[in-house]
Formats: sequence, structure tokens, C-alpha cells
Amino acid sequence: MSWSRPGKRDGYHHGNLRQALIDAALALIAERGPQGFSLAELAREIGVSPAAPYRHFRDRSALLAEIAQRGFEIFEGELTGAWDGGRPEPSRAMVRCGRAYLTFARRQAALYAVMFESGLPMDVDAGLLRASERAFGVLVSGAEALCATLPRERRPPPMMVALHVWSMAHGTAALFLTHASGPGRVLPMAPEDLLEAGLLVYLAGLGR
Repeated sequence: MSWSRPGKRDGYHHGNLRQALIDAALALIAERGPQGFSLAELAREIGVSPAAPYRHFRDRSALLAEIAQRGFEIFEGELTGAWDGGRPEPSRAMVRCGRAYLTFARRQAALYAVMFESGLPMDVDAGLLRASERAFGVLVSGAEALCATLPRERRPPPMMVALHVWSMAHGTAALFLTHASGPGRVLPMAPEDLLEAGLLVYLAGLGR
């Protein structure tokens, strides 16, 4: 399932108001960032009354929470596919997860912005919290498998390793790929290659 930026918005005709609101929100977010719209503007975009969005979403935060939840569900699938059971060995699989992180941030920019740039607390919605924890859980499981290959006396806490990998991937995305990065920065290599180099140095420091 793809949630890439929708094409031209031509009004609400097909009867699925909830989905029409989400599609219109993603289009505006792709253009302006996650703070760049209101429910009233969405109603105008798709040609319904100002009250119509409230049939499905109590407020703007509820709409963002649903978008973020769906984003994390897709994100979990992308990370799981990249991890691929840790094959052929965990450190290489973890590097693939880092690359998948950046690929998601680039290809699903509007979703990524809602998930990480909207200021929406993860605990604002139980479904959102569960989805975000499952996505991060892929990195935690990967870190557990990776740490299990190290000598027992040299194993760091897997949660710490997962947080380090997440921080490197998220930092690279924030600096070079997303709405938050501001004016473009010139890099001597692709962000994916920059992240991979950093992860390899980090993993070498762990003894991998």
C-alpha cells in the first residue's frame, strides 16, 4: 500500500469522506508541513461543509493521530522487510534497516512529517502508541540478535544499541531529507551512504 503524496485534489466525489480528508491532509502536509492546514481548509479542499470533518475526527489532532498510526504500520513493514530475519548476518541486516529508514523518510515524506515533526505525543492515541512501539520493536529485536553475536562480557544493552541506531538514522533524515532540514545542504555522498558509513563505524566499535 502506498501513501505517497496524492495528485491534484479535485474534490470529494466517491463517498468515502474519511479517506478523502486523509488524502487532502497528506497533500497539504507534503506542500506545507504538518502544521500547514486546518480541518476547515480540508473541508474546502474537498468541497464539503465545515462541519463534515467532525463526523470522523473530533479535532485536527485526531486526524493527525490516525495518519501517524497508518504511517507507523507501513514503517514497521518496511523495517521488517529490510531486517529480513537478520540474514545473512545481523550487522548487515541492521545497516539495511538504516537505509530503509531513510528511504521511508524520502518516499513517504508527508507521513514521516506527521509521525516525527508534528509534535503529536505518541500517547495521544492508544493505537498510535502501539503502532509506534511495534515499529521501534523491529530495531530492538535486531539489536538483540546483533548483541547475541558478541562475547558475553562485551555485550551492550540491546535497547541502547537500538536507540543509537535509531538516533543515527533519524538524525540523518532530519538533517538532510525532511521538512525540518530547511535549505538543502550539499553532501559529498548520498544520505544513505553517509548513514551506512556511520553505522559501520559504530558496529565496528561494538566488535562487529
